[in-house]
Amino acid sequence: MAKTINRDNRGIAIAAIIVACWFGLLVYLLRFPVDFTSPLPYLFMLLQTHMYTGLFITAHDAMHGVVAPGRPKLNRLIGTVTAFLFAYNWYPRLLPKHHQHHKHVATEEDPDYHHGSFWPWYYSFLKNYITWWQIVLMAITYNVLQLFFPLENVIMFWMVPAILATFQLFYFGTYLPHRGEHAPENKHKSGTQDKNHLWAFVSCYFFGYHYEHHDKPYLPWWQLYKAKG
Repeated sequence: MAKTINRDNRGIAIAAIIVACWFGLLVYLLRFPVDFTSPLPYLFMLLQTHMYTGLFITAHDAMHGVVAPGRPKLNRLIGTVTAFLFAYNWYPRLLPKHHQHHKHVATEEDPDYHHGSFWPWYYSFLKNYITWWQIVLMAITYNVLQLFFPLENVIMFWMVPAILATFQLFYFGTYLPHRGEHAPENKHKSGTQDKNHLWAFVSCYFFGYHYEHHDKPYLPWWQLYKAKG
């Protein structure tokens, strides 16, 4: 008798919600009347930044097989789509790099790690992950979008949030947890945010609970808070 696999659909539903919110908000904001004297456009820009970050966090969870557990093809498809929507990142290229990071965290073999201060580290991070064809595709998309939407909307709600989200992911998910020296008994060579679930979600989808992520990579982002002692 064939064994029944217990398939959890919650990760798929959450991924679909994030993609739908990102796309729906983008469509709305590209036609939003921008008044630079009002705080609303800036709040919308930050919200769209958060949605961009959600795209990458979903792709990240797919790298650990936890978006669609038990369905590797669907899991990979979701990871590929969400990574591509985030400034044309290519999932098959990101996947081995991320697992190399987990295997060799905070060493010379870690593609996310850099011996240096914040800005050289950030530059190294960008250089390691951004490819020329991403820049070409972003440039093409930028020029196409401005044919149909106001230039300030394209910059403020499509381009800038992608850049800010990259900074957000680096700052909370790489720099803060892996900077400095870690105690010899810290097997994951990772720090972690103080326990504050609201701030942890707002700042980077609980990714600031980074020691916990390295310790339990099988937990999706929306369950990671449970590992926080």
